[in-house]
Amino acid sequence: MSENMNINLKVWRQPSDQNTGSFETYKVQASPDMSFLEMMDVLNEQIIEEGGEPVAFDHDCREGICGMCSMVINGRPHGPKQGVTTCQLHMRSFSDGDTVVVEPWRASAFPVIKDLSVDRGAFDRIIAAGGYVSVNTGNAVDANSVLIPKDTADKAFEAATCIGCGACVSACKNASAMLFVGAKVTQLSLLPQGQAERESRVVAMVNQMDAEGFGACTNTGACAAECPKEIPLSVIATLNREYTSAKLKGR
Repeated sequence: MSENMNINLKVWRQPSDQNTGSFETYKVQASPDMSFLEMMDVLNEQIIEEGGEPVAFDHDCREGICGMCSMVINGRPHGPKQGVTTCQLHMRSFSDGDTVVVEPWRASAFPVIKDLSVDRGAFDRIIAAGGYVSVNTGNAVDANSVLIPKDTADKAFEAATCIGCGACVSACKNASAMLFVGAKVTQLSLLPQGQAERESRVVAMVNQMDAEGFGACTNTGACAAECPKEIPLSVIATLNREYTSAKLKGR
């Protein structure tokens, strides 16, 4: 059995977006085989036993597919590993005696709910602004009845792997959501089912993105570098092309 590690934690505590937050320091023992969230569970058990208020943080599947586990760890969204969500980050990525700083996403469009939990409803409103796909599907059809070139299908699937966690926003110094919006627009613009609302969709989603207060793209690539699903920067180029084309068509 692996020996436990002694970790010094500096965790951001904030009752709500209406209150000023600050870092609180804790000491916790954790197995190298624990996930980061399991370590946070151990911390909360320790805090509760001492009569304190546990740290609020978001989590759901703990399988790296939902994006709920949004934490900035030592200055990086989801922590030091490439292409990994917080729940899939293990304590063996740190060393005994390390000091680990844990913060929430930092963006005005993601107001703090409590501690490490933020409101990412802005993403939901952007998706809702894009509307629906108005295709009369009728009865179920054979899987290959609508032929899509493999290269197109691969690019659409690559964009569709975005889990909407918000790491791109947290990593960007302008808190831009263009990688997220670009992924969603790219996915639907490539598939035949997405053609009916293609122009109106991109304009509506970009307008909503701006209304939510997200910043402009910085072109530094921090979003793609920190994306746990490694969405490529090319989706932002696709977003720009789709938006420009729609505006030129008067949409």
